Amino acid sequence: MANERVLVVDDEEDILRLVEYNLVRNGCRVTCVASGEAALKAAAEAPPDLVLLDLMLPGLDGFEVCRRLKADARTSAVPVVILSARGEEADVVAALELGADDYVTKPFSPRVLVARVKAVLRRRAEPALAEEAPIAVHGLTIDPGRRTVAVGGRAVELTNTEFRLLHLLARRPGWVFTRNQIIDAARGTEAAVTDRSVDVHVAGLRKKLGAAGRHIETIRGVGYRLEE
Repeated sequence: MANERVLVVDDEEDILRLVEYNLVRNGCRVTCVASGEAALKAAAEAPPDLVLLDLMLPGLDGFEVCRRLKADARTSAVPVVILSARGEEADVVAALELGADDYVTKPFSPRVLVARVKAVLRRRAEPALAEEAPIAVHGLTIDPGRRTVAVGGRAVELTNTEFRLLHLLARRPGWVFTRNQIIDAARGTEAAVTDRSVDVHVAGLRKKLGAAGRHIETIRGVGYRLEE
């Protein structure tokens, strides 16, 4: 990490100080706020490179903050990492459906948290995609350089994870990718995800692509592929 700006949102002062200390040690510029309203204000005024977000906040909870960040054009592309004591699968799935890029449960290891943040920032930067030509298949136009997707000429807003997943499938139509391959490509090997989270991202992607989403096929017991 080299001078990336991270917005940390948590109403526990000791957590804020612990996270701030470890991120600053690793080269980040850190802004700490203790409420959802303050987080939205800070992100709108100066969009950060990443938001580290607690779910149980006074006023607006973390789910609503994540939803609003992803709905705002100024912050929709900013990665969100959830940091929460709520570790039930339903909470993880709900956060991923809202566009969160990773989910870390409390109590946490500072070293693991920093590694997760690094992984998300690295995936966000990833210059290699910029060198690839746009892909046109099944009415979809996928531009890796601009990180844009259009269906029949209509722009579709995807999360970073959804874009990487679609790009993986579209590069080799007809090829079956296992869930582990999808996890490695779409979220990075350092991210802790489950088979269920892959299914959630695929479901969200299909919904956003509309009729074109039917070309993403489920291969039972294996994974997914994009029709040839």
